[in-house]
Amino acid sequence: MPKLRPVRTTKAAAGAVAVQLAIGQHFLIADTSAENGGEDLGPDPHELLDAALASCTALTLTLYARRKGMKLASIEVEVDHEASDGVYRMRREVRLVGELSADERTRLLEIANRCPVHRTLSGRFEITSRLTD
Repeated sequence: MPKLRPVRTTKAAAGAVAVQLAIGQHFLIADTSAENGGEDLGPDPHELLDAALASCTALTLTLYARRKGMKLASIEVEVDHEASDGVYRMRREVRLVGELSADERTRLLEIANRCPVHRTLSGRFEITSRLTD
């Protein structure tokens, strides 16, 4: 996998706890709900995780269908989650629009299950943390 741009956070200009995320030339705001001490000025970190899976799925399927000459007109992906008993469960619904055969639709679902973020979340990974000056 190619090395991607790092994500950096700084305190956002607005909000009590909101952060600004900088990814290359792109900027986003992340916050938490009022019940958790924030002001809901942006998605919370778990929603960003869900967004990573949804966007990766849509991009991967769009590129695959284009490469294979499939008549995929559009794609919609919805991801949500719940956590209980120490398990984080993500639910992904994929809506394919276009003139697709049953075999093409089945193949696209197989490809969705192999998008890079899906593979990352399904695999083993480690997080190393350190303090810097």
